[in-house]
Amino acid sequence: MPFSEKCLSITPSATLALSAKAKELKEEGRDVVEFGAGQPDFDTPGYIKDAAKAALDQGKTKYTPASGIPQLRKAICEKMQKDNGLSYTPGQIVVTNGAKHALFNTFFALLNPGDEVLIPSPYWTTYPEIVKMADGEPVYINTDESDGFKMTPEQLSDAIGPKTKAIILNSPSNPTGAVYEKEELLALCEVLKQHPIYIVSDEIYERFVYGGIVHHSLAELCPELIDRTVIINGVSKTYAMTGWRIGYSASCKELAKIMGSVQSHATSNPNSIAQWASLAAVQNGYEEVDKMRDVFQERRDLAVSMISKAPGISCVTPRGAFYIMINISEAFGKSYQGKVIEGSLDFCDVLLESFDVAAVPGYAFGSDAHIRISYATDKESIQKGLERIARFMAQLS
Repeated sequence: MPFSEKCLSITPSATLALSAKAKELKEEGRDVVEFGAGQPDFDTPGYIKDAAKAALDQGKTKYTPASGIPQLRKAICEKMQKDNGLSYTPGQIVVTNGAKHALFNTFFALLNPGDEVLIPSPYWTTYPEIVKMADGEPVYINTDESDGFKMTPEQLSDAIGPKTKAIILNSPSNPTGAVYEKEELLALCEVLKQHPIYIVSDEIYERFVYGGIVHHSLAELCPELIDRTVIINGVSKTYAMTGWRIGYSASCKELAKIMGSVQSHATSNPNSIAQWASLAAVQNGYEEVDKMRDVFQERRDLAVSMISKAPGISCVTPRGAFYIMINISEAFGKSYQGKVIEGSLDFCDVLLESFDVAAVPGYAFGSDAHIRISYATDKESIQKGLERIARFMAQLS
């Protein structure tokens, strides 16, 4: 009996596969520098862990409402009003098993077979796979380094067609670190006002922006688009809580009700203890988060400086998140110990096997001319890893 054709078409995560291979080599005693991890390397702040322990002690271990405990949904509304200037009610919030799950709910609630979703490229690897799982069709908008990897209004306008149902906007971006500034978002709004499509705004990295840039939500700048904007966010990146698996969506009440129904049958509620811990996170400000952001900026500056001095590679300075897309196209057609580098996968294979550096091939993000590294690791590892990449490039023939 055949398996599901739809599920067989799903591409496994290149990031997770790479991490697994790097761990294998580490277990063999190799000194592997891991640049693949998409998570802060800091510990979860103590007050959040204390809230989880209190929830356990108080027996808060039972089912909760499928869309999340009322206290957390109310706190998320207050956070969005204070941070983003957006007014939501708890009935418009769905607390999920991570932000990835919020995206899953969103596209299951929005799409019918054949609906198209516009995805600026380079993109986070999961976007097209979730769209396909929800019977949609990904349509890519190829951005350019000269534009800072940001979609232009002209590109957006040209890409919208009769089957377009939604567009994904990810700012700050994984994998490029691009951040759309106020004027750029307003220009995109002018195009979106003319077309009745949904905007799925992934803002999971909103607290990690650098160099004086301010994060803006598109719905904040264009209130007339708020009813067809779905904001995706969570506590994973902001509070170093990736394993706690709490994300959320904010949308119009009708769509939130559908997403809550989908979730009620797919997973029931998110983890009850993690919800109470997330309540403490959302309510207690950003003192610890701002410290993390400052460290990330120092690491970014170190990495960009080293890349700019290394032979044959270059990058656009990321303005947010904690990733850099390194252009490795000068390596193509060259070889290392008989292995010809024909694309980013070849590059990353040799880099890991021969130089003990784990980076993610750019083909997984829609750009084979690049690799992605994460600077969510210590400065010593960043320096060691980039020195090895420079040595690799110097030894290509």
